Amino acid sequence: MAEITFKGNPFTTSGELPQVGTSAPDFRLVDENLTDRSLKDFQGKRKILYIVPSLDTSVCSLSTKKFNDVIQRHPQVQLIIASMDSPFAQKRVCSQEKMTNLTTLSILRSKEFAETYGVLIKNGPLEGLCARAILVLDENNQVLYSELVREVTSEPSYETALKVLLKNPHFSYA
Repeated sequence: MAEITFKGNPFTTSGELPQVGTSAPDFRLVDENLTDRSLKDFQGKRKILYIVPSLDTSVCSLSTKKFNDVIQRHPQVQLIIASMDSPFAQKRVCSQEKMTNLTTLSILRSKEFAETYGVLIKNGPLEGLCARAILVLDENNQVLYSELVREVTSEPSYETALKVLLKNPHFSYA
């Protein structure tokens, strides 16, 4: 279990994120067309797997938009957003925020993904949602970077994740 906070109050997750150097576990999540998708569907591309509590909240939407804006300049990269939101809510938020360079996936059919990835919040007011986390995966789904954001209301380390993703130590997120 990992400890995170929500507005300073401590809570625990179901486990630990996959570690750098390991293979990311496959999953079965639901896309906007209510079709099951797996990690294998994105084989051959570098990926940001950004896990958020709800895309329909200010921090989740803002941080997704920031990643989306950078990724549009890098078509070889796949941005995958996973949340507990319904596919309909995900599609609405992406439309409102004009985010088009990403794939949203819903955890609604199974919490197995959240358990396997160690991000299921186990107690407190956000129990049952996912903690905020980023995984950068290579073309073969090896974990290159892994970050559990310790305070749920905080944004992730964009620059670090993007430097690893783009293999560019001089990348500056600005």
